[in-house]
Amino acid sequence: MIIKDREFDSSKPNNAEVKRAMKTLTINIADTVEADERELAMIVATRLYEQGRLSLGQAAEVAGLTKRTFAELLGSYNVSIFNFPASDLSKDVANA
Repeated sequence: MIIKDREFDSSKPNNAEVKRAMKTLTINIADTVEADERELAMIVATRLYEQGRLSLGQAAEVAGLTKRTFAELLGSYNVSIFNFPASDLSKDVANA
């Protein structure tokens, strides 16, 4: 597995979004795994989003999708867009 840092060129505007440094990950996957690069990127992005390690926007960027498209596809990976612990919901109900 190879991981290297990649900096974005901040001189190029991109919807006024601040670009963050990102890592490029290269992994070897067996030929028997029936998944292309986009699907593998989506799997990584959804898992990191589910764990709370990436925001919705960051995860969408990893997957190479818009936030809207990424959010719409989360359900097909059994990940809720409402990514917060049940204890938060209990607190919100108690404070309502």
